[in-house]
Amino acid sequence: MAQLISLDSLKAPTSARDMRAAISTTGCTSGACGSSEGPDDMPAEIWEKVKDHPCYSEEAHHYFARMHVAVAPACNIQCHYCNRKYDCANESRPGVVSERLTPDEAVRKVIAVANEVPQLSVLGIAGPGDAVYDWAKTKATFEAVAKEIPDIKLCLSTNGLALPEHVDEIAEMAVDHVTITINTVDPEIGAQIYPWIFHQHRRWTGVEAATILLERQMRGLEMLVARGILVKVNSVMIPGINDEHLVEVNRVVKEKGAFLHNIMPLISDASHGTHFGLTGQRGPRPMEVKALQDRLGGGTKLMRHCRQCRADAVGILGEDRGQEFTLDQLPETVTYDPAAREEYRALVAHERGEHGASREAAEAELRSVEKAPARLVAVASRGGGRINQHFGHATEFLVFEVSSAGVTFVGPRKVEQYCQGGFGEADTLAAVIDALEGVSAVLVAKIGEGPTKKLAAAGISASDAQAYEWIEAGIAAWYAAEFAADQGGPAIANAG
Repeated sequence: MAQLISLDSLKAPTSARDMRAAISTTGCTSGACGSSEGPDDMPAEIWEKVKDHPCYSEEAHHYFARMHVAVAPACNIQCHYCNRKYDCANESRPGVVSERLTPDEAVRKVIAVANEVPQLSVLGIAGPGDAVYDWAKTKATFEAVAKEIPDIKLCLSTNGLALPEHVDEIAEMAVDHVTITINTVDPEIGAQIYPWIFHQHRRWTGVEAATILLERQMRGLEMLVARGILVKVNSVMIPGINDEHLVEVNRVVKEKGAFLHNIMPLISDASHGTHFGLTGQRGPRPMEVKALQDRLGGGTKLMRHCRQCRADAVGILGEDRGQEFTLDQLPETVTYDPAAREEYRALVAHERGEHGASREAAEAELRSVEKAPARLVAVASRGGGRINQHFGHATEFLVFEVSSAGVTFVGPRKVEQYCQGGFGEADTLAAVIDALEGVSAVLVAKIGEGPTKKLAAAGISASDAQAYEWIEAGIAAWYAAEFAADQGGPAIANAG
């Protein structure tokens, strides 16, 4: 199969041919935030809300992009895992931005991005503080953008403390997606996560602060659901503090009507200057996150493709083109041209049909494989839902679980790029192998003999036989071939 064009060479698609290439090479670069369900699994009005939202639909993130504008720097709580920085372009974590924007600057940036990135479907405000606490700037930005680009989806993230006072305004502005970070439903645990909150013109601490925050979060969640607004709950998984408790969090938010629950691993590094990072609190291993997600399988729908985006992220989930759209690179005046986005949406319908047919064929192939155990398979992908990246160029791998029941996305595993300047680094390869804990096979577009042998020594097979295939089809073909000769299964690494 011919190599597909990369999105990097496609800054501004202007023709149907160019945009068809864009569809083929952008999208699932994360296994990154949303429900895997499709139009047959939910009411039509709900599907209409999520079908083009890359964070609320796993299927949509193959095709559509989001952007965040950093207009809301003020925050009303302190979290032990947060340290907001404004000048760290190379960090990918919530709360980090390179430049803060006024609402007017944000509108100019959104129009510029919409003209250059036809995949754009969602505008979100996620800080770098709290979008609802800094409400005047959030509201002004949303109102101005909606006037210029009426078909863009509006989405915000909040800790929930100031949410109840603004639910009516949120509903009136047609914001139909809200994310609330809820890390606990137990104030005693909350006191270990939040040193203080600022509420009713004063600072609160300890269990009292956590009790107030929890009550406000629950009330805000109930109010949003009552108004038909889809709510995604983010929970940061902190080993030894709330990891076991998140089972109860999942139960409670499901009862209150949350649409999605997103378990996010704690990002804990002393260099970030957070309390948890400086005190040695570790983050969870990927297999620990998976184990918890598996326990929550019967609860609220889980989002497994979240990338814990920066507050100024631009592009498909898993990529960040924000540095291409800093204020100093934007024209002083911009006029929105909807033509490219409209044409792109029309072409997406065709691509979705082909991808869907491929998934159905893969499921049929897997049903013929009997008595074979489930395995974890990692995929190197530049996007578009295909196996289309060189092993040495990957900065993440998408991990899927495969069995005779089908192919299920587990989540992304971030890694340092192994191949730099044409050469591989031994230390980097060792770290990549560590990151692939529990994985039986890696499917890539291309891989050298050296890393193939190192992976095999670690119990991980590597293959480029499915290069440029749809991910599900490639995984199904690998799995069927692995177990065709011996239905009991060959001696390869167990996924756990």
